[in-house]
Amino acid sequence: MVYEGARAIIGPYLATLGASAALVGAVAGVGEFIGYGLRVGSGYLVQRRRRYWTWTITGYALTVLSIPLIGVSNMIAPALLLYGTERLGKAVRSPAKDTLLSHASTQTGRGTAFGVHQAMDQTGAVAGPLLLAAVLSLYVGNYRLAFGVLIVPGAVVLALLFWLRHRVPDPAAYEVEASGPPAEKAPAPHTGQSSTSSALPAGRAFWRVRADLPPKVRQYIGTVGLLSLGVTAFPLLAYHAQTQGVLSASQVPLLFALAMAVDGLSGLAMGRLYDRRGPMVLLLVPLAAACSAIAFSDNAALVWVGVAIWGVVNGVLDSTVKAVVTEHVGSAARSIAFGWLALARGFGLLASGVLLGVAYDQSTALVVGLLLGINAVALGALVRVLARL
Repeated sequence: MVYEGARAIIGPYLATLGASAALVGAVAGVGEFIGYGLRVGSGYLVQRRRRYWTWTITGYALTVLSIPLIGVSNMIAPALLLYGTERLGKAVRSPAKDTLLSHASTQTGRGTAFGVHQAMDQTGAVAGPLLLAAVLSLYVGNYRLAFGVLIVPGAVVLALLFWLRHRVPDPAAYEVEASGPPAEKAPAPHTGQSSTSSALPAGRAFWRVRADLPPKVRQYIGTVGLLSLGVTAFPLLAYHAQTQGVLSASQVPLLFALAMAVDGLSGLAMGRLYDRRGPMVLLLVPLAAACSAIAFSDNAALVWVGVAIWGVVNGVLDSTVKAVVTEHVGSAARSIAFGWLALARGFGLLASGVLLGVAYDQSTALVVGLLLGINAVALGALVRVLARL
C-alpha cells in the first residue's frame, strides 16, 4: 500500500513541480536501480550477518519514513532524494525477505510460494492507489495529503513485522524440517538443483561467491537484465496519460491499481504454471512487454489495456523469475544470487528509464519502436538460456 501507492502518483506529482519526461524517466530508472541494483551489496551483507529479520525490518522502516515526507517537499530535489531513500529501503530488505520466503517455499512449491507472495503483495498495491485515487478525487491536486495518509498503513506494517519476528524468529527451520538432514547434506529437492555448496564460508570474497554461481544461472541473470530493458517504468506511463490529457489526476492511481491487480493475479497464476510446466513459461514476458507499448496511445481505452498488459510483465518478473534461481542455487548462496538477479534488473530498468524518457521527448513512436526492438532481441536470448535450464 505504501510504496506502490507512492509509485502510482510520483510521475504526475513531479510533473506539477515542472519535471520533463526525460527527468521523470531518469528518476524512475535511477529509483529502480537503487531498489534493485543495490541488493547485491545488501545480499552479501545479509549472507555474512544472517540477521534476516533485522535487515527486513530496517528496509521497511526506511520506506515508511520517507514516503509521507515526499508530499511536503514542494521542490524537485528533496522529492527526488526522498524517493531515492524509499527505493534504498527496498534494496536493504529484499534479499533478506526473499531468503526467508525461499526457506518457507520448500513446503509449498517454489513457484507457488513466490506467486502467493506476489498476489498478497499486490493486494496492498491495489489498495494503496485506490486510497490515493479517493483522496485526489475529494481533494483535487492535494498531493501532500495523498502522500501523508500512507503513514497509517506504514505504521501497521512495522507493528506486524515485529509480531512476525516474535512468532517465527528463524524461518530457516522450515527448510530443515522439509529436508530432514541438515541442508548441506540433504539431496536437492528437484533435478534442476545446482551442486553449488550450501555451506559457503561466510568470509568468502563477494566476487568469488558470484563466480561460484553456475554459468547457466549467470546467463539467466543477464537475460533477465535484458528483459528489464524492455519494460517501461510506470511513472513515465503516468506522465504520458496525464500530460496528454488522456486521464485525470485521480484516474492515474486507478490505472496503477488495475496494473497491480493484474500483476498479483498473473504472478500467482504463472507461479503455479511454472511448477507444472517449467521455466519455458517465462517466454510470455518479452511478448507481453512488447504488447504493452500500446499504453503510449492517445486513446484512453488502449492506455488501460496496455497498462494491464504491463502488469502481467511485472507480475512475472517480480515473482516467477526468482523460482529459477531457487531451483539452481544452494540455500547458503541464495541471498547473493537474488542480489545479482536484482542488480541485473536494476541496470536494465535504469537504462530503460533514461532511454525511453529521452525518446519520449522526441516522439512516442520512437518509444514504441524501441520497446518492440528490445523485446524481440530479449525473446531470442531467453529462448536460448531457458533451453539450457
